[in-house]
Amino acid sequence: RVYLAESGGGSVQAGGSGRLSCTASGSTWMMNCMAWFRQAPGKDRERVAGIYTNGGPADYAGGMRDRFTISVDSGKNMAFLQMNDLQPEDSGVYYCAAGGWEACRTQADKDFGDWGRGIQVTVSA
Repeated sequence: RVYLAESGGGSVQAGGSGRLSCTASGSTWMMNCMAWFRQAPGKDRERVAGIYTNGGPADYAGGMRDRFTISVDSGKNMAFLQMNDLQPEDSGVYYCAAGGWEACRTQADKDFGDWGRGIQVTVSA
C-alpha cells in the first residue's frame, strides 16, 4: 500500500496561483503513476492530470493543460500540481492518487489504488 498526503492548499484570489504537494510513503516501489483529481461541492470527482513516475509523459484532462502543470520528484516520492490563473470554478477538494502503469494508461480513477484524503483549494472572485 502507498500512503499519500497532500499539502499546500488554501485560499487565493481569482487570477492567482498556487502549488500543491503530494508526499508518498509505504510501498512506493509499486507506484508507477501519480495523478491529481478534484471534486467541487455537488459534483463528481474529476481528473486534473496524471504522470508516470519514471519521467514519462504527463496527461491532462480537457481544459486543464493551459493552467495546470503536474510534475514529480521521484527521489523524494513526491508529486506537485502548479495551478495558475485560478478561477472560482477551480475551487474544491484536490486529491493525490497513485497506481501502477495501467493507471497512467487509462487515466481512470478506478485504476488508482491509493488516495490521499484531499486538501481544500478555495478561489474567491
